[in-house]
Amino acid sequence: MTQRHRIAVLALPDVVPFDLGVPAQVFSAARDAHDHRLYEVRTCTPDGGPVRTAGGFSAVPEHDLTLLDTADTVIVAGIHIGDHEALPDVSGPLRSAYARGARVMSICTGAFVLAEAGLLDDRPATTHWAHVAEFRRRYPRVKLDPDVLFVDDGPVLTSAGVAAGIDLCLHVVRRDHGSDVANRAARRCVVPAWRDGGQSQFIERPLPALGDATTGPTRAWALEHLEEPLDLPRLATHARMSVRTFTRRFREETGLSPGRWLLTQRIEHARRLLESTNLPIDRVAAQSGLGTAASLRQHLHSAVGVAPAVYRRTFRTVA
Repeated sequence: MTQRHRIAVLALPDVVPFDLGVPAQVFSAARDAHDHRLYEVRTCTPDGGPVRTAGGFSAVPEHDLTLLDTADTVIVAGIHIGDHEALPDVSGPLRSAYARGARVMSICTGAFVLAEAGLLDDRPATTHWAHVAEFRRRYPRVKLDPDVLFVDDGPVLTSAGVAAGIDLCLHVVRRDHGSDVANRAARRCVVPAWRDGGQSQFIERPLPALGDATTGPTRAWALEHLEEPLDLPRLATHARMSVRTFTRRFREETGLSPGRWLLTQRIEHARRLLESTNLPIDRVAAQSGLGTAASLRQHLHSAVGVAPAVYRRTFRTVA
């Protein structure tokens, strides 16, 4: 068996406990076909000693910052952020890890720490929506996108808050080892296997008063009929609602317009077909409801930045 990919999780004072636990949970669940673990996850603090968490208790990792010297991936967990509050000084070790080729990631407000180290300058990134104003004030050079779950910018990746850290870690497993491994890891963790990084964060908004009518059954039905024409009137008819009511309820329940949601599902279905079948590109386009190979190329490139053939070759190879 090849050596496990080494992950160092950095816990700073006032670390968010959930963010701290996510990498160990997700990456430890990533196994090969023989149930061998693919990652080794260790946690460190600046001095190797206990660190107070934002949850009111202490965590006691077993390593100090020297763990970053040999890590293949470094993950900075989220921390409590106060206005104008100084951050712990770990910029040097983080820059050194990045300079020698380590992948660097942050969960939630861990993006502040990466930005403080200059690793997000002129890069796209995200963080928790509640801290956007403070982040932009401190780091105007960062191309912050507060409306996505995570951002993959090659060797530097950032996620939004809480559960978005799970999405980012599963995305990395998928990128490293393909969908089969990521899906098994998701099942072990009892979480959705995939939410697109471009999906909107669940920004605070009033919950709709749904009563007896929801769009859930229609969404489930649409997933079984992606290859068919599914315009807004047909969806509304299936839900037994007017187009106006259906559109309003759909956005309240998903945060997306019906058209945007449907396109996202079709792209995801096309990705699964590219990864798991040998169907010609035009058949993948047809079965996912994207129409033509040209349309599939356009939408897949917008979603993940590569053409269908390149995507298939990449993920079929690593899988």
